[in-house]
Amino acid sequence: MVNIYYDSDAKLEPLLKKTVAVIGYGSQGRAHALNLRDLGVKVIIGLKKEGRSWGIAKKDDFKPIKVEEANSKAGRHNDE
Repeated sequence: MVNIYYDSDAKLEPLLKKTVAVIGYGSQGRAHALNLRDLGVKVIIGLKKEGRSWGIAKKDDFKPIKVEEANSKAGRHNDE
């Protein structure tokens, strides 16, 4: 049996209360980060500081941080 899910089956509210870390800012990471931010989710970007994506993330109005720091901040409630 196959289950088909639609947008109405997913709830955004749990993500709105958390910080989501996107590790990497290539084609997929950038798309996911921008989409989540547009939906109102707090998004942080984890990158290698010397990586070429650092400047791209900054141009997109993110404040990229080191991967280790992003990992430690991910999943926190936004009021922490």
